[in-house]
Order: sequence, then C-alpha cells, then structure tokens
Amino acid sequence: MYIPKLNSMEDVAEAVAFMQQYSFATIVTAKDNLPVATHLPFVIIQRNDTVFLRSHFARANEQWMQLDSQSVLVIFSEPHAYISPVHYEKELNVPTWNYVAVHAYGRTTLLDDTAQAYELLEATINTYDPAYQAQWNNLPQDFKLKMIKGIVAFEIEVTDLQGKKKLSQNKTAIEQQRIIDHLSASNNTQEQDIAAYMKLNMKS
Repeated sequence: MYIPKLNSMEDVAEAVAFMQQYSFATIVTAKDNLPVATHLPFVIIQRNDTVFLRSHFARANEQWMQLDSQSVLVIFSEPHAYISPVHYEKELNVPTWNYVAVHAYGRTTLLDDTAQAYELLEATINTYDPAYQAQWNNLPQDFKLKMIKGIVAFEIEVTDLQGKKKLSQNKTAIEQQRIIDHLSASNNTQEQDIAAYMKLNMKS
C-alpha cells in the first residue's frame, strides 16, 4: 500500500484497535498468478508483541487450500468519505477521498484439530454475538461437530502491518475543521466516522 509519511499509522495499538472495530475484512491470496479474495469476519488478538488474525473458511471454498503455501494479505478498510473542494480556502483545488485502512501480511497456520476449531468458533461468538452463547451451549453436540466439519479454521501470524490514515493532514486547520463540521452533520455513518478520526488526528 502506498503510504506517504504524512498519512502513516505508526502505532501498532491503533492499528489493532482499528482492525478490531472494522473486523469484517478481505483475505487475498494468489493462485496461478491470479488474485483470489474472500470476505470474512476476523478475531484479532495479541500475544506479547505479535498480532494474530483468526477466522475460518467454508470448507467448500477452495481458497483455504492456498493458505499453507504462501504469504497472505488481509485488508481492513471501512470508513471513507468524499471530500469536496468547496471546503478549501483556495479555488485551485480538486476533490479527494479520505479513508483509513490497514493491510496485514502474514503466515498462516491451519487449525486442523477439532478442539482448536471449536475454540475459534467460541471466540467468534464471544466477539460478535455474546448473547448467542447460551443458545450455542444448548445445541446438540453432534450438530456442533457437523458445523465444525464444514469449516476450515486458520490463524495468521502478522509479519508486516501497514496502516494508513488519509485525513486531510495536508490541509489547513480551518479547512480541516470545515470538513469535520460537514461530515459530522451527515446522515452517513461512514462520513461521521471519518469526522471522528479527523478530530482525533487533529488532537494528536
């Protein structure tokens, strides 16, 4: 990912928090020089100083067969907003787009053991729908095992984490505030999120 120094997200904790908030991401591999992508919910954790991404494929999705043979890329990208030049002080300007994104590269381990896959499903439930846990606990064990056989669980050890915050850092404080005010008043939640990130970025 092209990241000008002005837009670089250097703080690993900030990148992890972003991935956890926008955790429905895109995993990209390659087969015969052709990119292959799947959209998956991820559980993001840290062990000591290492970040791990955990998820699962449907077993029928053959992309999982590529995981052990190459590095993978997972793209976390959610809030974005069109920025009109109407907010700028000088007329000699063009439109742009503000956004936040994190690219995570890493090595994959398949969680072949049934207990490991079961643990991943539990972690996914706890992350996305804790209220469902009681219902899950009461499901028949043979039903759960059937579900587990239909997935391929995996874990990615992140070896390179690239974060980018394109938030009008190259504009004046007056221009940034105009953009923040405009996006904050929007009914579009993504535009509201970008406004919130811009406010944080101005304070930092």
